[in-house]
Amino acid sequence: MKSALRKDIESGIGSFVVRDLIEPHFDPNWHFHPHYQLFLVEEGTGTRFIGDSIRPFSPGDLVMIGPDLPHLWRSDQAYFLPESGLQTHGLVVYFTDDCLGSEFFNKPEMHRIRQLLESSRQGLTWIGETHEQTVAALRKLVVQAPTFRRVLDFLALLDDLAHATDVQLITSANYSNPMKPADADEGSASSQAYRRMQAVHTYVLTHFHEAIKLDTVADIAGLTPSAFCRYFKVRTNKTFVDFVTEVRIGHACKLLINSDLSISQIGYESGFRTMSNFNRQFRDVTGQTPSQYVKTMGGV
Repeated sequence: MKSALRKDIESGIGSFVVRDLIEPHFDPNWHFHPHYQLFLVEEGTGTRFIGDSIRPFSPGDLVMIGPDLPHLWRSDQAYFLPESGLQTHGLVVYFTDDCLGSEFFNKPEMHRIRQLLESSRQGLTWIGETHEQTVAALRKLVVQAPTFRRVLDFLALLDDLAHATDVQLITSANYSNPMKPADADEGSASSQAYRRMQAVHTYVLTHFHEAIKLDTVADIAGLTPSAFCRYFKVRTNKTFVDFVTEVRIGHACKLLINSDLSISQIGYESGFRTMSNFNRQFRDVTGQTPSQYVKTMGGV
């Protein structure tokens, strides 16, 4: 069995891998791999985890992540229900530093692209015109045969992204993956511990609308509460309480845009028991009140 954390990606016959993914739900495992990844959500909703960042995702979500940056697109719970009729659709490009030769991206002409690759180790996302151009470019790559023309289009896409100014970093500036690639070998203690952390992610994403007890989650991880809190902080760059809060706020953001529920109902559905706590936590995470967020996102 492959490690749930360290994902292996076959290179196939081309210099890079392009996949058109249509599944009932996205891969539910928290994982990383030695490839750069450019990913577009065409269909599906849920919560996106990249490094220490937690954000809701929906169609149009576009990111680029660098090697060994842990990530997870966790589909909403409805996608895991039998006979739901729901499906997810994503377009993804995987490539490595040496996909076109060991020194190719180190050549002087590749300087801006090299900077793009380095920045992607924090995760990148684009808005506006760059987003629309990249979506069109990815859709074109998916249907192209692995020819020289596709290589040129791939490099043109990287060059466009390297020169774009409407780019945003995803993780915090000081984030780094605490787990080394060798630690994720199947059967290692670290790999086993991270699979327990996967169970914690799954539990929180299933029960965030309820009261979550630290003792319960620590037991799932196989640790004492105090040891679990230390473990979680080291590996995610945030406390477990902050993690749960951000998951709840992410869900609230989706409901504020995509539902007709009142703000108080949304707070309750997201796991908050008082409006004052919901408003305070929402403002701490997003910098806005729920009503301000709706207006910013184009609501009424």
